[in-house]
Amino acid sequence: MAESNNDQERSEQPTAKRLEEARKEGRVPRSTELGTAAVLLVAGGALRMLGAAAGTTLAGMMRSALTLHTDQSLDPQLALPTAAADALHAFIACAPIFGLTVVAALAAPLALGGWNLSFEALAADFTRLDPIEGFKRLLSVRGAVELGKAFAKFVLVAGVAVLVLRDETGKFLSLGGEPLTAAIVQAADLVADALLLMAAPLGLIAAIDVPWQLFQHHKRLRMSRQEIREEMKESEGSPENRMRVRRVQRELLKRRMMHEVPQADVIVTNPTHVAVALRYEESRMRAPRVVAKGADLIAARIREIAAEHSVPVFEAPPLARALYHNVDIGAEIPAALYVAVAQVLTYIYRLRSARVSGGLPPDPPVIDPSIESTRH
Repeated sequence: MAESNNDQERSEQPTAKRLEEARKEGRVPRSTELGTAAVLLVAGGALRMLGAAAGTTLAGMMRSALTLHTDQSLDPQLALPTAAADALHAFIACAPIFGLTVVAALAAPLALGGWNLSFEALAADFTRLDPIEGFKRLLSVRGAVELGKAFAKFVLVAGVAVLVLRDETGKFLSLGGEPLTAAIVQAADLVADALLLMAAPLGLIAAIDVPWQLFQHHKRLRMSRQEIREEMKESEGSPENRMRVRRVQRELLKRRMMHEVPQADVIVTNPTHVAVALRYEESRMRAPRVVAKGADLIAARIREIAAEHSVPVFEAPPLARALYHNVDIGAEIPAALYVAVAQVLTYIYRLRSARVSGGLPPDPPVIDPSIESTRH
């Protein structure tokens, strides 16, 4: 009952962090039946295709090894090198079959959970020696499923073995009367057929077991809402820490922003509520950038710094509000504001030129009030 209630509480899907932690601990979905079926299938197929060649090679080696001259049979120094050479030749003859079987054994886990090397899983866990816990595992749903799979494997594999022995008894008995090479080739074919037939029921069990293992794996890793909240708190910090970090980030942004004001070309104001500093370098920028902006006290501070460094201030409430609400600090102005900003910058450049030359100041541009309602 307690386990059932616990499952009801863990109603949320596992997070990426929970899945990664489980993988580090060696908890990944695994299906023994999938690996066994893959190995039997590949071994049977390889033996069926390559068994005749390997058997013929081994038969020739047997004849060669048993055919010795008198001087060779009486020389003890030739025994070990001859045995080593024969063993190497036998390994080379069987290497393709062994190699394909090893590849199947290594590739099967990739279909379910992938390869995973966890040193934590190799650590000793003495709790698994507890007989009470072991008895509970036997009586659990997972234990019942494993018992059912074991019984099904026994029945199916034993049934296949009985059918093979019943149908192929005559062939097995006739092997003793055939030539050596033919007998080895036929024996390889019989073993290959037996492996392929045994792989079929195991493949059927694996087709049922793989979805079950995936379901059970995710079920064991499911989390309660409280666990998710605690994980978020650990990864992101407490709300107080997050607020403190945001406050520090805002302060750093404000300081960096104020350092950019003296290099601005113009300060566009509301005139008192909002202030936006613009800068444009034709050789480095595709369009003017907002290097600083702020409202109320920050806007007042921007105007103070601008006055200290003789940065011109231009009052254009619609443009100031459009820039403040639509353009981030450090971003280029959108195309919809090109004309208005170009009018302001042209006026500032002409005003500077007039002051240097002593000419008449230009008339300030009239900014279209509708620009404030444009969404960028």
